[in-house]
Amino acid sequence: MVKYQDETLDRTFAALSDPTRRALLARLGEQDSLSVSELAQPFAISLPAIMKHLDVLTDAGLVAREKTGRTVACRLTARPMEQAMNWLNRYAQFWSDNLDRLAAFVEEDPWQTNPQSPPTPASPRAQASPSRGGSARGRKKSTPRGPSRKI
Repeated sequence: MVKYQDETLDRTFAALSDPTRRALLARLGEQDSLSVSELAQPFAISLPAIMKHLDVLTDAGLVAREKTGRTVACRLTARPMEQAMNWLNRYAQFWSDNLDRLAAFVEEDPWQTNPQSPPTPASPRAQASPSRGGSARGRKKSTPRGPSRKI
C-alpha cells in the first residue's frame, strides 16, 4: 500500500468525519477566536462532549487553544486543511481528466438515432426456448426427500 503522507491526513479526515466537529470548525471560521463556552452555546450537547470534540480537532491540528486565566480561547488553524485540500485536488484533477476523455469519446462516436426496438412476443409460448417449444410436458416435479443422516 502506498503511503502518501504521515498520519496528519488521516487525523484530519477523521476529525472532519463528524458533523458536530464540522459545525464547530464552521463557527470558528466565522469569528477569529471563541471561548469554549461561546463555541458550545448553540449545541444541544454537554460541555464535556464539546471538550472531547475539541480534543479531536486539536489533535488533528485543526484548532489551537490558548488559556488565559480561566478562559480557554479556540481558533482555527489552516495547515492541516491545506494538506487535505491538496490531496483532494490531486484526485479531483484525476477524475476531471478522465471524465473529459470520456466526454470526448462519447462526442466523437456517432450514436444510432433510431435504435431498433426488440420484437415483442405474441404469446407466452414464443418466449420458451426452441428445445421446449414443441414439448407438451410441464415442469418436472422434484423427487421425494431422501433419508436424513443422524450422526
